[in-house]
Amino acid sequence: MRPDRSRFWPLLALALALGLGQPAAAFPDRPITYIIPFGPGGESDITARHQQPFFKERFGQDFVITYKPGGGGAAGWAELNTYPGDGYTIMGVNLPHIVVKPLHGEVGFRTEDLVAVYFFHYTPDAIVVADDSPFSSLQDLIEYAGSNPGKLTFSGSDRGTANHLAQVTFDKLAEIRTSYMPMKGTGAAVDALLAEDVQAQWGYTSVGAKHGKKVRLLAVATDERHPRFPDVPTFRELGIDIVSGAYRGIAVPKSTPEDLRRRLSDIVSIINADPDFQERMEDDGMALLDIGYDEMDAFLEQKAAQYIEAARAACVID
Repeated sequence: MRPDRSRFWPLLALALALGLGQPAAAFPDRPITYIIPFGPGGESDITARHQQPFFKERFGQDFVITYKPGGGGAAGWAELNTYPGDGYTIMGVNLPHIVVKPLHGEVGFRTEDLVAVYFFHYTPDAIVVADDSPFSSLQDLIEYAGSNPGKLTFSGSDRGTANHLAQVTFDKLAEIRTSYMPMKGTGAAVDALLAEDVQAQWGYTSVGAKHGKKVRLLAVATDERHPRFPDVPTFRELGIDIVSGAYRGIAVPKSTPEDLRRRLSDIVSIINADPDFQERMEDDGMALLDIGYDEMDAFLEQKAAQYIEAARAACVID
């Protein structure tokens, strides 16, 4: 899960060779506008803020972060291709949002019209319980749910989100039936858990990072144990094949030429390889990911198939 930090210096050397590390280089030679298609304060904003000083340090320019909220990201993504493709406007993109939203109907954009150049991290799904919960392990929770079909209720973010699709997949693989209470965001889902309105939450590792001793994680949906939570097993360790979460990347207008797409992909890769950036992200419960421009089609195809299957099972789409 954690990128090999030994590759940071070779990537920096690559950047210098490409002219990316020089403030006066051909690109970038002025600030880049970084549009977040949500309001300020969410995890998309937080991760962009983490990237901001590292971009300035390495490339001598600013990420100017602006916001285009609306429609759970759809308002921004619908406008992305109206901006000039000169490399100086980029936008955050999220999975499963950019796959699932267009399947609901007309939302102003199609998945295939969004040109992602890099996916740099994800916030892993996790089952979260209150610190005083009677469930001390994932097996405890599964056994209770198996004996009480539909009685165990999870809070989580809205229908069709990463949390909801993880719950559907989990029920299928664990051969249980649980209930899901969709909330307007992770914060509201945590509030419901701590108020004992639900017995558990489908949240993210970031919930554990933020709320500390008030909550416990029973399992995380990562390939390997998260460095912030070394004592928490992965679902795969426990026989449940789930690796999932809210994935975040950067996209450009469709008119952006190939050389600039790859140049921006290289820039994000170099930031992602910085050990200090990695530490900052992991402390917040994020999991680093390195999907560059040339790998993007295969990555999105695989993720789309996964999300569409879960969304159909959840009756989110037909």
